[in-house]
Amino acid sequence: MRRRYVRKLFNTKKPYDLNQSDGLFCHAMRENALYHYNHCKDYKRILDEAQFNPLNIKTMDDLIDLPFIPTLYFKHHELFSKALWKMPIKATSSGTSSGFKSKVALSIGDLWRGFKMIKRIFSYHKLWSIRPVTYLIFGYQPTKHSSAGIMKTAYGFTYVAPAKKRVYAIRWSKEKGYQVDLEYMKQEFIKAAKKRTPIRTIGFPAYTYFLLKEMEAEGIQLKMPKGSIVTVGGGWKQFYAEKVDKQEFYRLVNDVLGIEEKNCVEFFGAVEHPVLYTDCDQHHFHVPAYARVIIRNPDNFKPVKNGQIGLINLLTPMVEGTPLLSVMTDDLGILHDENCDCGATSPWIEIIGRVGIKDITTCAQGAEELLKN
Repeated sequence: MRRRYVRKLFNTKKPYDLNQSDGLFCHAMRENALYHYNHCKDYKRILDEAQFNPLNIKTMDDLIDLPFIPTLYFKHHELFSKALWKMPIKATSSGTSSGFKSKVALSIGDLWRGFKMIKRIFSYHKLWSIRPVTYLIFGYQPTKHSSAGIMKTAYGFTYVAPAKKRVYAIRWSKEKGYQVDLEYMKQEFIKAAKKRTPIRTIGFPAYTYFLLKEMEAEGIQLKMPKGSIVTVGGGWKQFYAEKVDKQEFYRLVNDVLGIEEKNCVEFFGAVEHPVLYTDCDQHHFHVPAYARVIIRNPDNFKPVKNGQIGLINLLTPMVEGTPLLSVMTDDLGILHDENCDCGATSPWIEIIGRVGIKDITTCAQGAEELLKN
């Protein structure tokens, strides 16, 4: 099946122009829904039981009725629309002691669309660089022992600027498996401050925050080389539950590392929704043209008005390997449509926290358990 509209959507040059891409997005969602309906018998069953015909997707409003799949479902069931051997990337969320992980697979076409999306979004946010940097990664060291999606995402990020060196906070050893070593990261920060090569961080904000707090308590004040950037992703929402303010994080980055708030960038995403949400200079997660967001009432799953809190439902026609068209997260959020001073015209998501479902685990929670241990 030709995926003409999906291809056109991911060729969109203006990553935050939703008004101009609404029609194309609707066509691409219908095209992608038909593909998965015809190639994944379990997805066909889900739509048939909901009495939903993909051909009924004719307007953006019709996407409200497209059956969503909770992230919890992917932790108990595998849904694939292509043979696994045909797909080069198999990624999982990081499980905890419960053992449940989401597993998704991406085709070569999915990776190509993802590359074009990242290229345009990173260009918009001026994150590309030809200057070599040292990457300080608050995440998993890539090994054959883990297929965590956050690990692959973090490694992929190290190609945004040439990597002179990669340093990992969670390292693998044959004796102990994955272990967190924040003292090692502290020493790497101290060494980096004495050199001219800029640093870039990426990974779990919990680790970054706890290390910076420790360094501040020890009276450590560094000045990272010019051009250094702190980026975080994969679990900032944990801080909302702990009442840790973003501004406190940015203050720590400035006081301990000498990196200004304007050089702090946050990402939001999920293994079950491989679309990149990058915060603007106002720290808002604007919805890119390659996705749409519906906020739903937790009681009846009906959409709520912009500005009201509810469950975050993420939509994209990007993937052909796994039916990820409409995914219901366990995140609570608000979709804002008021003007943003950054100039981007698309609505933006405010992530409030997570619903209290014990059976749902995330990458950040799995990492948090390692930290506690």
